[in-house]
Amino acid sequence: MDFKTEFKPITVQPQEIESNSFDMITEELGEHPFTEEQYPVVQRVIHASADFELGRSMVFHPDAIQAGIKAIQEGQPVVADVQMVQVGISKPRIEKFGGNVRVYISDADVMEEAKRLNTTRAIISMRKAIKEVDGGIYAIGNAPTALLELIRLVKEGIANPSLIVGVPVGFVSAAESKEELAKLDIPFITNIGRKGGSPVAVATVNALSLLATKQK
Repeated sequence: MDFKTEFKPITVQPQEIESNSFDMITEELGEHPFTEEQYPVVQRVIHASADFELGRSMVFHPDAIQAGIKAIQEGQPVVADVQMVQVGISKPRIEKFGGNVRVYISDADVMEEAKRLNTTRAIISMRKAIKEVDGGIYAIGNAPTALLELIRLVKEGIANPSLIVGVPVGFVSAAESKEELAKLDIPFITNIGRKGGSPVAVATVNALSLLATKQK
């Protein structure tokens, strides 16, 4: 490899880079099964991950997009499983409608209760979240145990999220937790398999907030 060639930085504007990237994604993805309203989410997931296989594995409840848009426009909170998801979500678009992004996993009472019960902070954080958030969007990108606990709370009639974005990454229970989510009769967005992660959860919520802004 020749390292003597002079490096010339790209001088195009960020918006142009994003637009060009989206055009490339659309061309390379080709035919797909997603609806017109679902595709912007898939497009942003691929843009965030550069992973077309991950994008093609996305699964949507029929009411997911409109449920997410409605929740944002009504100012409902977004609950993140970890700080990485919270930090990545575009807060100005959420706050524009009166909402906010919350995360509970590092709260002192959550950590204390998890230690007392010898369980994960992710599980306890979901138990705390449903006491403080009526409805809302739950964005889970890191912790399968958080998703499994939220699913349990939904099945027992204790939790009633407006939308669950469940895309945890990992080898232990990640794929299985998404399979369980897809069985619920409430709005969800997930994907098949082990792939996922905080950037995917962030991209999904950001796509929904953009759609909410455009529809207002």
